[in-house]
Amino acid sequence: MNIQNDIEQKIISHFKPAHLELENESHRHGGGALDSHFKLTVVSESFASKSLVRRHQEIYQLLSDELAGPVHALALHLYTPSEWLHRSNEAPLSPDCKGGGG
Repeated sequence: MNIQNDIEQKIISHFKPAHLELENESHRHGGGALDSHFKLTVVSESFASKSLVRRHQEIYQLLSDELAGPVHALALHLYTPSEWLHRSNEAPLSPDCKGGGG
């Protein structure tokens, strides 16, 4: 399996998301790494009553191997179903990379 599939499978297994989107944004950044920059959007009822910091901590813990290795950057957008609906089912756009690239 590749890194993107590994991340998706871990998220699905652990959070049972209502919505999952993992975008490989590596092409927008300088350097030759193909699987190094990702944008992760997860909508899960398991985030209910958890602070944003706690949600991020759970993701970091679950993906510790990937973050210790090939993944250089991971933008997280983590919502409950009602928060996601309030956002009109859209995550924020990623900013342009300052380090060179598209």
